[in-house]
Amino acid sequence: MNDDALSTLRTDPVMAALLDKHDPHTERSWSEFERLCISIINQQLSTASAKAVKKRVFDVLDHEVTPETVLAASEEKLRDAGLSRTKVEYIKNSARAFQRDDYTKSGLADCSDEEVVSRLTEIKGVGDWTARMYLLFVLEREDVLPLGDLAVRRGIEQLYGDGEEMTRAEMRDIAEAWRPYRSLATRYIWAEYEAD
Repeated sequence: MNDDALSTLRTDPVMAALLDKHDPHTERSWSEFERLCISIINQQLSTASAKAVKKRVFDVLDHEVTPETVLAASEEKLRDAGLSRTKVEYIKNSARAFQRDDYTKSGLADCSDEEVVSRLTEIKGVGDWTARMYLLFVLEREDVLPLGDLAVRRGIEQLYGDGEEMTRAEMRDIAEAWRPYRSLATRYIWAEYEAD
């Protein structure tokens, strides 16, 4: 982990306590396409529900989650695994997009964060939140603050506002102290939120 990032985050006493408490890098490594599928599955689901649906969907695909296996999979089996008709459409749209264009880490290396979001959100079913998850988890961009994520907002409210509702502007002000490493701070906020 980047020493500069840790030093920067330690200037915030709340974040410093989280650094000593959690290891936010326990998730296994996924391919770019797998990670996009996971983000689509996770849309508007609780963490527990999303994990259960992801496991069943990956079982349907025999844990070979590629554009080809997604396009070959029957809609009925994907729906039986817990995906809505809409999410089946979104995952298949993403599979077609990945066959057509290069959304890999190397393929998007020269794009700014906003260019990546713009390109990904052209895929029907990939909204701003999903694109920002892709920036954070797949492209490993260092300064992503996904305030579209409910867990991030609730986590910031619990840690910095005693659970009271805060505006996104207030959250962005708090996060200024974490620049240019807001992605790492976000991972610690998730770790704390999911530990409760």
